[in-house]
Amino acid sequence: MGLLDGKKLLITGVLTEGSIAFHTARIAQEQGADVVLTSFGRQFRLTQAIARRLPAEAPVVQLDVTSEEDLAALADRVREHTDHLDGVVHSIGFAPQSVLGGNFLSGQWEDVATAVHVSGYSLKALAVAAQPLLGRGSSVVGLTFDAQYAWPVYDWMGVAKAALEATSRYLARDLGPEGIRVNLVSAGPIRTTAATSIPGFEKIEERWPERSPLGWDMRDAGPTAKAVVALLSDWFPATTAEIIHVDGGFHAMGL
Repeated sequence: MGLLDGKKLLITGVLTEGSIAFHTARIAQEQGADVVLTSFGRQFRLTQAIARRLPAEAPVVQLDVTSEEDLAALADRVREHTDHLDGVVHSIGFAPQSVLGGNFLSGQWEDVATAVHVSGYSLKALAVAAQPLLGRGSSVVGLTFDAQYAWPVYDWMGVAKAALEATSRYLARDLGPEGIRVNLVSAGPIRTTAATSIPGFEKIEERWPERSPLGWDMRDAGPTAKAVVALLSDWFPATTAEIIHVDGGFHAMGL
């Protein structure tokens, strides 16, 4: 018997086999879940190709989280594959290069707004769009990078992640009466497409393995994906508004 037997999940952010979202979808299927993926634009065919590399090929529906039209249509598009959802995974983040890599002071509002919209506000937008399909006991899980700190080169993406973390708490407050849990997983640095596109990202990752009590493998998204799957399961029935760290213990260490 799998941890997610019979669960129906919507997973965003599957772009490559190295992505946290891909490993989440893979492990979720291995644990008995049926998975629907989202993608949009030029990435859509890429997501379809990657979906064929899962244990069971997953359908892909159109969703640009900045499009009101796509958000309004999401529930109907998902209904073409399942009549309800037990869980939603938010694995979405983007910031223009102009507000990363040491450009905090020079960042312009238009680009900052894009980062906050795509990386923070979209959690609320996605949850509300999926809400008609979610029932009691369902779970929304997002991915963050610990926003307590001002990281080198992360700049306005760090601010956007702080917005994401606050958004998750307010969502937990407002969706809790419907029996919907909202939690985040704070992962250590993983060499995903999004991470490696940040100029100077190696400044964040270079000391992570030695400062983490358990060590840290930046090539392995599996531990993070397992935490997401656990939060999607029924084994955390009274946990919401929480941030689970999957970083080898780095977050708790001093100098």
